[in-house]
Amino acid sequence: MTTIAVIPGDGIGPEVTAPALDVLDALGLGVRTDVLDHVNADTYLRTGHALSEADLDRIRPCRATLLGAVGDPRLGDTAYVRSILTTLRVELDLYVNYRPAKLWHDRLSPLRDAARRAIDCVIVRENTEGLYSGIGGSTRTGTAHEVAMDVDLSTQHGVARVLDYAFSVARTSVCLVDKANAVRNGGQLWQRCWHEALARHPHIATSHLYVDAAAMRIATDPTAFDVIVTNNSYGDILSDLTAALAGGLGVAASANLNPATGQGLFEPVHGSAPDIAGTGAANPFGAILSVALLAEHLGRADAADAVRRAVAAAVAEGHVTRDLGGTLGTKEAGAAVLAELERP
Repeated sequence: MTTIAVIPGDGIGPEVTAPALDVLDALGLGVRTDVLDHVNADTYLRTGHALSEADLDRIRPCRATLLGAVGDPRLGDTAYVRSILTTLRVELDLYVNYRPAKLWHDRLSPLRDAARRAIDCVIVRENTEGLYSGIGGSTRTGTAHEVAMDVDLSTQHGVARVLDYAFSVARTSVCLVDKANAVRNGGQLWQRCWHEALARHPHIATSHLYVDAAAMRIATDPTAFDVIVTNNSYGDILSDLTAALAGGLGVAASANLNPATGQGLFEPVHGSAPDIAGTGAANPFGAILSVALLAEHLGRADAADAVRRAVAAAVAEGHVTRDLGGTLGTKEAGAAVLAELERP
């Protein structure tokens, strides 16, 4: 039997994970869950560690991990969040961050031009290198002469494999986004790997944009894109932009993948949202749509499509939380999706 690790995490994480697990159970995928509900900020504050080697030993054999959210306002820096997210991505070599953005209903788009609202694209983000690699440091910290440095790491191996993945999931086209005109060394590496990838995938339409031009194009006509492939930091920023054009972070799902090993980490993009934690107002759709990505990862495209149809139906009926213009709470919105999923 396939085992799925579950990390509910912090803030609204446990609140949105519960309805997502209800949907997972309703799909009848024949999986069992291993819930690590101690991996959270309370454990970190108490012990100085949130994710132990014993926890990793439980997670490594699993085909997938479902994560709610991590982050806590009691912790003033990012060390805690990095100790979970970065550790999982690096230890499991989850080099692809896959973030789809699809407009679930016309009323959710902030764009005035109706002809350009129907965003349906994917950001493929390199997930283990770049500015988030953790390489760097500072000297004379806290003084007027402080010097801080973060290294934007790119390797031929890392860039080539994420480009190939982007081509493998493209329906019509792939757009490379970089800043090779200003970031010369890494830019040259990405450009060289890009042209080598073009030779390996000659039947897919391609384009290239610098990141500033790409941001403007996404904001004015997101329908122009199918797959966007880019580095870690640009992908992080652009995927939040595409999420906003698809209805907001409440409906944004993501997958962190290693296609070679078959492992994946699935999580909503919204974070722990401590300002609404405990109020019952959190939108569970991002977590539920992350379950759809998880089902797809397990080879059950039919189950993934069923979840997406159920979410689309709930949105169309207005059975949604306040961030999408509705009145439902987290549990009620999750129940609405479940009811659509179980409808004959």
